[in-house]
Amino acid sequence: MTQITYTRNGDYLIPDIQLTPMTTEPLGKYGRMRRAFLREEKPILFNELLLTEKLFPHLREVQETASRRVDQIMSDLLKMNPAPDKMSDQMGWVRHMNSLKAQAEEIVTAELINN
Repeated sequence: MTQITYTRNGDYLIPDIQLTPMTTEPLGKYGRMRRAFLREEKPILFNELLLTEKLFPHLREVQETASRRVDQIMSDLLKMNPAPDKMSDQMGWVRHMNSLKAQAEEIVTAELINN
C-alpha cells in the first residue's frame, strides 16, 4: 500500500491525490448515455468507477460495444424486413431505415446502457 501525503490547509489536512492522465478522446452517444444512467441511477457504482479510474475505460467499452451491436441488429432487421427501393420510394426508404435504427437503439439501450 502506498503512503498518502497530506497538505495542511488551515485546520484541515487534505490528501495529495493525483489522478493519472488519461486520453481526452470524446465520448460518443452511448458512452454519454451510460454515464448519465450511472450518475442518476447508480451513484455508488459511478463514484467507485470514477475513484478507481475505471469509469472512462468502461464508458469507451460500452460505446464501442453499443455501436457494433446497433450495426449488427440493423443488418439483421434489414434481412428480415427488406427496405423499399431507394430510387423509386426515397421517403419510404428513409422511414423504413429510421424505424429499424430506432428499434436497434431501443434494444441496445435496454441491453447495454440501462443495465
